[in-house]
Amino acid sequence: MDRRHPPLSPACRTLPQYVRHWAGTTPDRRALTFVDFQAPGSRGVHRTLTWRRLDLRVRALAARLAAQAEPGARVALLCPQSTEYVTGFLATLTAGLVAVPLYPPGLPGHGDRLSGVLADARPTAVVTTSRVAKEVRELVGESGMKVVCADEVPDDEAGDRPPVDVDAEALAYLQYTSGSTRAPAGVEITHGNVVANARQALAAYGADTHPVTCVGWLPLYHDMGLVLSVAAPVVRGALSVLMDPAAFLNEPVRWLRLLGAHPRAIGAAPNFAYDYCAGAVTDGQKADLRLDGVTALINGSEPVRPGSVDRFQAAFADRGLPATAHCPSYGLAEATVFVSAARPGQPLGRFALDRDALAAGKALPARPDDPRAVLLAGCGTPAGQQVRIADPVSRAVLPEGEVGEVWVQGPNVGRGYWNRREESERVFGAAFAGEADAPDGRWLRTGDLGAVLDGQLIVTGRLKDLVIVDGRNHYPQDVETTAQDAHPAVRRDRLAVFAVPGGSGERVVLVAEHVRAASLASLDVPAVVRAVRGAVSTRHGLRLADVVLVPPGAVARTSSGKVSRALTRARYLEGAYAREGGAEAGSGSGGGAAPGCTAGCTPGGTPGDTPGGAPGDTPGDTRRGAPGDMPGSSADSTSRAAG
Repeated sequence: MDRRHPPLSPACRTLPQYVRHWAGTTPDRRALTFVDFQAPGSRGVHRTLTWRRLDLRVRALAARLAAQAEPGARVALLCPQSTEYVTGFLATLTAGLVAVPLYPPGLPGHGDRLSGVLADARPTAVVTTSRVAKEVRELVGESGMKVVCADEVPDDEAGDRPPVDVDAEALAYLQYTSGSTRAPAGVEITHGNVVANARQALAAYGADTHPVTCVGWLPLYHDMGLVLSVAAPVVRGALSVLMDPAAFLNEPVRWLRLLGAHPRAIGAAPNFAYDYCAGAVTDGQKADLRLDGVTALINGSEPVRPGSVDRFQAAFADRGLPATAHCPSYGLAEATVFVSAARPGQPLGRFALDRDALAAGKALPARPDDPRAVLLAGCGTPAGQQVRIADPVSRAVLPEGEVGEVWVQGPNVGRGYWNRREESERVFGAAFAGEADAPDGRWLRTGDLGAVLDGQLIVTGRLKDLVIVDGRNHYPQDVETTAQDAHPAVRRDRLAVFAVPGGSGERVVLVAEHVRAASLASLDVPAVVRAVRGAVSTRHGLRLADVVLVPPGAVARTSSGKVSRALTRARYLEGAYAREGGAEAGSGSGGGAAPGCTAGCTPGGTPGDTPGGAPGDTPGDTRRGAPGDMPGSSADSTSRAAG
């Protein structure tokens, strides 16, 4: 087998052109490996495609798709995580069609979203595999969508069909957002957008000049998984090693072993995954780990907590993990995915900010040991694009140290939302106020709040999620961090803070899951409530009008697994959590004391939960960890890859 290092990437315009280039120049080098963990304790079955083999499979499937759909038609990808997902995506682009990365039917809690996206995108054909073909055919029914099983298309269909000459400005795929604040919207990503963003990410993580291996478990139907496990390796000619998200959740050490087994490995995961690894990987499992060859660990899709990075580093430092491998990053689907990142080889950017000043829109330093300080990680700098902080109302450029909306401009920014002209113009066509030194051109309004300090982007929250009480801003993720740290019964990263109308103004509500290791009946609910309320009052000067404890899995989440505050708020106002058997405290409109309210739960009490989701849940509790059961990538336009 040819083990030569890949040469520097050529200047191709599309991903299919890169596939053909590597198949012609390094045909026997490995391009893609899917590691299938078929049983507990398994070290995995490796299925590998060389660049020659990948090109053949892509051309064969592209020929089949081209016979089923006209150029420009949409093709939905309803494959499990597999080599077929990758070949299906690349084949769709190769055939001059528009890919719609999705997931097979059966993802718990996301059937309505899948149906909604299919109705919006109106695909002509569906790519799936024989393993889930029956469920897919039942889903499409009599819609007329043609179903193609990628693993049943023979090699000889590739024939001598000439490649479609696709323009870089043509639409490549629709990246549907997770819909945490609205119905899912398809971001229009062109061939030029995805190639540009892959190059930007490669440059940021030092992979443009050195050979790397991308090792990932993130779902390919979300942008961070798609770009970092497919687009970037294809552009670089690098090996991509893939595993299923559920395989990671069941045994997180599997991901670490794969990282250690490949030279100059790059991995990416949400913040929760690093906490989860630190708490769930046993000493026995660590014994054979060697992580000194890891180049970059990208931390995105959720707010990056410096404490999580510290716990992960402490857990695996003696396995050789470089302290400078951690790369907090920020991105969003509307910018393909990557916007800015800390660079590997540099120490973590830590920022302690004054909470009161932050609430007033100023990012002012505070002592790290000040209990009222907000601790944030810097998301580094952009590569190949521009980032500015704007006043969201006046559209004026804000100077360093002031908090405003993050605006982005670059070749990676998508064209707009599919079939949403007015919203596209508002989000993708923003312009700064007409000052003499205002940046020119069209800018992407991210809806995220942030500031620039010491040259680094600091993401502070989401504009739509701000809780405003008595004229003072509160960032919900900041309040949620305080609440989950207040008592071990509160499940980490599975709680939502939001405001609801009240008789004398906005009332603040917290809905939190309790940890899997405890039952509601076993908890001292009033004690949990007192701890949470006291911590939030002391640290934020904020009174929680209502605190509701619900079973694990009850807090609403997006298809990427991130908490949806908007949907949780809607369910709360409908009284759904009372019907589900949650425990309620306070004077709220959550539907009264719930049937499951036990263990001393009174109208004046409040419940909690035990650390879950990451260290608090045992590996056995992740058996339901399908891709939608975990905070996945940054593929929604609301919960970003924020640091």
